[in-house]
Amino acid sequence: MDPEKASRLQEGITLVLSRWTALQMAVQNEWGGPHSRFKSEQLAADIFSWLTQSKEPLYADDLEDMLDEFMLSLNTEIADGSVEEIAEKLMIMHEECLEGNFKSVQVLKETNPPNGTVTCIRQGGSDDEEDDDDDESAREEDAVENQPHVNEDDMAVDEPRVNEKSNTEDGWTVVSSRRNRGKRN
Repeated sequence: MDPEKASRLQEGITLVLSRWTALQMAVQNEWGGPHSRFKSEQLAADIFSWLTQSKEPLYADDLEDMLDEFMLSLNTEIADGSVEEIAEKLMIMHEECLEGNFKSVQVLKETNPPNGTVTCIRQGGSDDEEDDDDDESAREEDAVENQPHVNEDDMAVDEPRVNEKSNTEDGWTVVSSRRNRGKRN
């Protein structure tokens, strides 16, 4: 890939990720910890590297898995279809850039990001600092199950989703993998 195509692809990846509401909510609210912004920047670099340096055929499912695993690293489960939508946009943009067609990148540059206030609901906790030490271990145990589920359609935070295979004894919840699906282009 020549330098202009690579530069435009990298710009497009950054634009697509910057408009992904679920990712931006997770970063702004530091659901993945204080380095959430750095992690999201690394995701853009990882996607660019995967798209430009892979010797294997590229499949949308693999990119979906990468995006899904990344969002899980930010303690965010996505079930609104946006992972598949973002992966598809990035795959199409990659193909277009390979052909020297930068229309989709240009359209993203020319349109303003969607405006709108995103509401974040914090789970649990009290404002009394006296209770903080006693409640901290209980909140940490509940953290896995109390992560919000982002629904991009209504731009709100739904109730947490808990897998049926929950081990209430130690507080862990099993998250099923999406890797069992067939490959698609």
